[in-house]
Amino acid sequence: MKIKTTVQSIEPNIADLANGWLKSYKLDYKLEQESVNAEIDKALQDYYSKNGGTGANRPDAKILLQDKNLNFFPILIEYKGYKDKLVKLDADGQVENRTSKNEPNFKNINSYAVNGAVHYANALLHHTSYTDIIAIGMTGHKNETGKIHHSIGVYYVSKSNLGAGQKVGEYTDFSFLAPKNFDSFIDKVKTLQLTPEELEKLKEQREKEIDQSLVKLNNDIYQNEKGLGENDRVYLVAASIIATLGIPGKVAPLEKSDLKSSTEIGNKDGDIIVRKIKAFLDNKEIPVEKKNLILRTLENTLTTENINKVENGESQLKRVFTKIVDDLGIYYKIGLTTDFTGKLFNEMYGWLGFSQDKLNDVVLTPSYVANLLVKLARVNKDSYVWDFATGSAGLLVAAMNEMLNDAKQNIKSPQELTQKEIKIKTEQLLGLELLSSVYMLAILNMILMGDGSSNILNIDSIKDFDGKYGFGRKDSKFPADAFILNPPYSALGNGMNFVEKALSMMNKGYAAIIIQSSSGSGKAVDYNKKILAKHTLLASIKMPVDIFIGKSSVNTNIYVFKVNEQHHKDDIVKFIDFSNDGYSRTNRKKASNNLKDTDKAKERYEELVNLVRFGKSKLNLFTDKEYYEGTINPNNGADWNQVSPTDAKPTIQDFKKTVSDYLAWEISSILTQQNPKEESLGK
Repeated sequence: MKIKTTVQSIEPNIADLANGWLKSYKLDYKLEQESVNAEIDKALQDYYSKNGGTGANRPDAKILLQDKNLNFFPILIEYKGYKDKLVKLDADGQVENRTSKNEPNFKNINSYAVNGAVHYANALLHHTSYTDIIAIGMTGHKNETGKIHHSIGVYYVSKSNLGAGQKVGEYTDFSFLAPKNFDSFIDKVKTLQLTPEELEKLKEQREKEIDQSLVKLNNDIYQNEKGLGENDRVYLVAASIIATLGIPGKVAPLEKSDLKSSTEIGNKDGDIIVRKIKAFLDNKEIPVEKKNLILRTLENTLTTENINKVENGESQLKRVFTKIVDDLGIYYKIGLTTDFTGKLFNEMYGWLGFSQDKLNDVVLTPSYVANLLVKLARVNKDSYVWDFATGSAGLLVAAMNEMLNDAKQNIKSPQELTQKEIKIKTEQLLGLELLSSVYMLAILNMILMGDGSSNILNIDSIKDFDGKYGFGRKDSKFPADAFILNPPYSALGNGMNFVEKALSMMNKGYAAIIIQSSSGSGKAVDYNKKILAKHTLLASIKMPVDIFIGKSSVNTNIYVFKVNEQHHKDDIVKFIDFSNDGYSRTNRKKASNNLKDTDKAKERYEELVNLVRFGKSKLNLFTDKEYYEGTINPNNGADWNQVSPTDAKPTIQDFKKTVSDYLAWEISSILTQQNPKEESLGK
């Protein structure tokens, strides 16, 4: 016979205990129905509305504390009155607030105290200017004597840990929040650092979430927001994100509540967004010509009559703006160093109305391939990197991240590092993009990355580019020493015309391009001959056939060059078959992850870079059949895609094996009473 028992929560007892502590420290604690800070309350309310509107799981207490440096830290506290409900971690030791499908795990969020507090802390990262939040969970139970036993979990949630949260330490009460202890507590918090491996895992998880959010946004706007042209949808996303970025102490981020859906001339929602974008660009000191181009492009969409027309008290512009901020805000506010708008572009790819012939020309380079090109081009903190078909600027984002990381590792003076970071973003990157809609995405991408957009130019790189800076230092030549490229394959020579022009304008350095394989086997002979007359082909890398799965089906190679050193017939070229790069790819729309590391992918990419730079001494995972050193004829131009030669001459081992196989077959025939002379060997 089963006896049904009811476990009663002692949450009120836990809250009384905790609130008693807070009162004893003379802290201005507030329960959920009281106001601590308008910005915090509003952010949480926005979050509740987006997730059902019930507000049933608001944090049980909110506090706003200030440290000795006058920095404010929101403190969110969540109580659970059950045993073993403090925190639920995943296999990697992180707070498990996402499901295997990368959706919010509301079961954990609602059941575990720390998970709930971390969840609400992310709402503040998303909807407020706060970047450092303390999330506290507390649970308790009564023993047989009625005594309360409690547990506390204290986590730091910030931009630096991408909102995942890090455990601060072990605590038995809230005295670390007391005025005399708070500064030392914050000092401890500031020492917390994720390992590179932990940070990389979190980035991968967040990027999967971005993909899903972008799919949702794409479908929502496409299906429910009628009357928006293809380019309009792209510009609306760019405008909404720029308007909500803000600049601390100078430009407040645009809030949803700032859009009043007024019909007053000069104060329509589009006018408000345009003014906010202008204020942002003014304070970013964007060159006047570029600022005017951006404003002119976005204003054409933002100020149209239909999008500002008010129905049921709301304009279409405000409705779309709200969707964008709600779905994407958290990802760019936590400062992900990813090709954010590249991912955005891949989703809006179908919106832009390109003809089928143009589809291959506007395909996003996967981030791991972009990183590979950057490393093959030997980019470092002192490089000057350009891209002649920049698209969404994904390659330049990868280059900028590599340069900034190298600077952090090698510059020990904080002041010198700050100056170097500014120089990298404003002087050491240059990109060219002809399509205006794609150009706007490139601008947005680099602004989000903070801000490398200074020299993104909306011109034809073949016809109009003279090798000089586009803004500011207009009369100075850009001293490029690293070239990375994924060209439009419909261009002359499958895009080798871009390569020939870019290399001809460089005096030194390296180049790495990903391009259709046919460009190295006959489709670009004339361009290839011109290139080899001045530059050296170091490596030819055959890429996986499904590298652009779902977007393009072309076969591609990566070619690596040394600039301004003529190729001689005896120069060694490294031919590498990278068909197996360790990743498995699918194109299932509902799959939680279409890219999986199934065969040491990261190690293979690292070894590939080392093989190109140092040669066969770095062979480990690759076989002799996948790595081959040979030569090409500089006057041929169609022999760039070689494979390891096969030795067809039989060896003594081959002879022994053949004899052994025959004898085994003959003996087997005799044992089965068959006449081997009447049996066909091929049967």
